[in-house]
Amino acid sequence: MSDAKALFKAMVNRFDSNEAKSMDAVFQFELDDSNNYFLLVQNSTCEIGYGEHDDPTVTLNMDFNTLKRIVEGDLDGMFAFMQGKIRADGDIMLATKLTQIFPV
Repeated sequence: MSDAKALFKAMVNRFDSNEAKSMDAVFQFELDDSNNYFLLVQNSTCEIGYGEHDDPTVTLNMDFNTLKRIVEGDLDGMFAFMQGKIRADGDIMLATKLTQIFPV
């Protein structure tokens, strides 16, 4: 299993359905140095998708190491965004909720 796939599986395992009760969203992750993935959050569930979703709610572009550090709690996502390590398109406010939906 690739490192990226394992990281997304870890995110799904930490998914907090209470934080995503009324959420219907697609988080697209375009990783500079790995395959693209998306997380479909709907009806208090979360599923991993591979490749590019047809209609993502928010698209986040970064390298794998940045995503890994955010997911592991070693890097603040907003700080990474302000440093230019993350580029976002779509519902950027939704992206700020990632740490609530997938707590460390």
